Amino acid sequence: MVEEALAKSGVTVREAGPLDAVGDVTPAFVALPESVEEISALLRACAEADLAAVPVGGGTKLDWGAPPERCDVLIDTCCMNQIIEHAAGDLVVRAQAGVTLEALADRLATQGQELVYDGPFRDEATVGGLLAAGTAGPRSFRYGTPRDLLIGITVVLADGTIARSGGKVVKNVAGYDLGKLFTGSFGTLGVIAEATFRLHPLPAERAWVHARLAPSQVQAAAVRLAAAQAEPAAVELDWPDPTGPVTLAALVEGAAAARRARTLLDEDTTSMPGWWGEAGEGESLAEVRCLPDRVGGVLAVVAGTGLALRGSPVSGRFFLWGDGAGFGPVVAGLREAGARVGVLASPYRMDRWGEVSALPLMRRVKERFDPGRRMSPGRFVGGI
Repeated sequence: MVEEALAKSGVTVREAGPLDAVGDVTPAFVALPESVEEISALLRACAEADLAAVPVGGGTKLDWGAPPERCDVLIDTCCMNQIIEHAAGDLVVRAQAGVTLEALADRLATQGQELVYDGPFRDEATVGGLLAAGTAGPRSFRYGTPRDLLIGITVVLADGTIARSGGKVVKNVAGYDLGKLFTGSFGTLGVIAEATFRLHPLPAERAWVHARLAPSQVQAAAVRLAAAQAEPAAVELDWPDPTGPVTLAALVEGAAAARRARTLLDEDTTSMPGWWGEAGEGESLAEVRCLPDRVGGVLAVVAGTGLALRGSPVSGRFFLWGDGAGFGPVVAGLREAGARVGVLASPYRMDRWGEVSALPLMRRVKERFDPGRRMSPGRFVGGI
């Protein structure tokens, strides 16, 4: 019955296997649409048969977010891998959701341009997955997150409706800013099919400097770096051993980058650190956000716990990771200290999202876009 319903859509479908699991939930089938119209036909078929669908791009973050309540069909956008338009003179690119960030970067570099993203999985991740997970990299401090660089989006809703917002479209659909709604939604509102981004020229030069500091020195150093005349594009810390010192690194871009970078920190100019922008590896992973003036409190909670911390003290955005059941108490301690913590992955039972004041509004949006709860049900805040 399910196969027959999917066959009517005309989309290529194969049986799923263990490697297609979302969290610990294995779908029955994997669908491989090749266009916006095929995604629409597929979701109409899912609606008629009441099948739950989960979109996937490069698969780099399938274990992020809560496991779905059910997953009948995994919608793999790997075949939607075309860069539709690159208006180099306008610094704008429009790409299908399945385009990898590596392929996009290679194409844009031929024109001396880039989509500014240097966060986790920056080679394997796809345009759609980048937006759906809402990830950001170190340079978001200077340039903004991918959500800020998004100027247009095409999505397909749970009933198969194709909706467009921003970009060259004059009128937003039903008054919603679809780009902001869908970014970071973990596939719970629909499928991202295409995206249009604002680009930046590739910098003429890049230089990193670093220093090793005591945790108590980090917040003051971050405040100084954020206001420095050298205008760093990013300031990141790496703390793999919370009983030892913190490595603080700053990136400067543009003319005379190396000379400007040397005014920031004591250590010599270096190439990009190997850990730059990566999320870290452990059985549990969380994203921690706080005001920049509370970074010292975050470090104090993590100190001596055996967990690791990495991220931006000037933006107040970090990844926390490690092994063991002690992860939950540290998360609770960070929330008590005023940080917002979202547990992206963990085998342990804990409150993944904490208190979210906008949850009632988010539930109303979910009801509006997916009343049948067929899009990645249960993956996001409050079981959305």
